[in-house]
Amino acid sequence: MALTVKAIAESINIMGKRSGTAMKERIQGPIQEMAREEAEAGASYLDLNIGPARKDGINLMPWMVETVQSCVATPLCLDTTNTDAMIAGFKAVQNKSEAIMNSISAQPERMEKLIPAAAEAGCNVIALLWGPDGMPRDSNERAAMAVDLMMALNAAGIPNEKILFDPIGTPITLGADQIASGLEFMMMLQDIAPGSGSTVGLSNVSNGVAEHLRKYLDRTYLIMLMKYGISTAIVNAYDKELMSICKGERQDLVDLVHGMMDGNDPDPSALSGSALEHYKTYKVLSGQAVFSESWLTL
Repeated sequence: MALTVKAIAESINIMGKRSGTAMKERIQGPIQEMAREEAEAGASYLDLNIGPARKDGINLMPWMVETVQSCVATPLCLDTTNTDAMIAGFKAVQNKSEAIMNSISAQPERMEKLIPAAAEAGCNVIALLWGPDGMPRDSNERAAMAVDLMMALNAAGIPNEKILFDPIGTPITLGADQIASGLEFMMMLQDIAPGSGSTVGLSNVSNGVAEHLRKYLDRTYLIMLMKYGISTAIVNAYDKELMSICKGERQDLVDLVHGMMDGNDPDPSALSGSALEHYKTYKVLSGQAVFSESWLTL
């Protein structure tokens, strides 16, 4: 049985060249083109990220929702740090029960404002394991935050089946320790919150790395998370190979990396092409090899 992951397409983003300009100038065309492209690539959800949008978020987010849902039926994932913009955006969402609120972190002010809005909408929520002091230090802190968020969400009537826990992917440039902690948390998740789902911003792991190398880190990191049942991931839907992994079409590579995670290393001299790329990238992401931007050629 091939493992699959539902892709949340990340490219309609205020920071993107095509989408950012269109958002600022309220031009529907480029945003609708991207929505169609991401849907055709096989995305299960489209993330609409307007960033902090301090000035006009309460107008921008509903405009984004209406712009995209007028051209595709793919469920939406609304993404902003502006809680008022999030609430305004959800009022415009037609298919609320399938949509995702990205995200509710373990910070009291976001929990107080967004949990009631999510309960009212009946949507799915990303529970981001980011607390009042920022990044959790290890898997135990992640677990403690997950329990706090789960209890607050459950108390508002949001069941575990509607919650996607995000353990937070961290850049490999900061070392492999936090990547390992996130994976440890994923191993514990079904004991902590039975029936819940999970997600991660895949491109965080390659943040700060040369653009042409980022895809290799993102792809292997996704396969590592798949071993512990990641159910969705926020991905670059324009990376065809990454989307093939999401769709369960690269089980050979999944088997290779999962075998290495179980301690069964293949002979690298017998590997070539993408198998060798995943072998070398896994060594770096697991902390067995020191990260440098020449890891694929060493």
